[in-house]
Amino acid sequence: MKRVVTLAVVFFIASACKTNPFTGKQYVSLYGNNQLFPMAFQQYDQFLNENKVVTGTEDSEMIKRVGQRMAVAAERWLNALGQQGYLTDYRWEYNLVNSDQLNAWCMPGGKIVFYTGILPVTQTETGVAVVMGHEIAHALANHGAQRMTAGTGQQLLGVAGNVAFAKNEKNRQLFNQIYGVGSQVGFMLPFSRSHESEADAIGLTLMAIAGYNPDEGAELWRRMKAKSGGQAPPEILSTHPSSDTRIANLTALAPKAKEEAKKFGITKFRSN
Repeated sequence: MKRVVTLAVVFFIASACKTNPFTGKQYVSLYGNNQLFPMAFQQYDQFLNENKVVTGTEDSEMIKRVGQRMAVAAERWLNALGQQGYLTDYRWEYNLVNSDQLNAWCMPGGKIVFYTGILPVTQTETGVAVVMGHEIAHALANHGAQRMTAGTGQQLLGVAGNVAFAKNEKNRQLFNQIYGVGSQVGFMLPFSRSHESEADAIGLTLMAIAGYNPDEGAELWRRMKAKSGGQAPPEILSTHPSSDTRIANLTALAPKAKEEAKKFGITKFRSN
């Protein structure tokens, strides 16, 4: 019986194994686009209905313009990687929302929001492209599905531990204390930081293929760091790499992004 269960688990994990088209790395995802996209589209429409969408301004038009260029770049890159049809079910949409939040995001399936609060930091269209590329990269690399899968695994292991110590309340409580902190600091937070670094790398190349100078990546994060006043939790306790780590990584990645863009005939970049 144990052998059957083990084989079933192995088969289940193997069937849920996917490959990142940009890095070639394999990952496990229990959730497919056919599950995630309809939910994301519905949540996006609800969000837009409940918030003030900015339309008809230079900034709102810039967000759409950058988004459209990035979507074209994504398709060019994916086609070159032999991933024709990867974006078939995507429904790209780019909206600027009135909010002081220093944030932007992209839902699975290409639903993007920029908050007006981040524009003073992005400053230029190229700065917007840095953020846009990063957020789109999360969607293209299926980071949302991976996070959901990791969260499910974390919960299941927690349940298994509680079952194992069910007859000893003291040990069960000790397990929960150790597992709660250990799984978060030892796995979930590093897992999140790795996604952020991966999105930085993919996004930088994406913006270069779209014709935006990837050198702006490090410059943007210098402005982000200045905006925060250096106030941030230790990297080990954060979902994101520190500003200094990101600046160093983006600086090192910029020449590689330019080399990749050359393959698409892009040798000059927009200056604004």
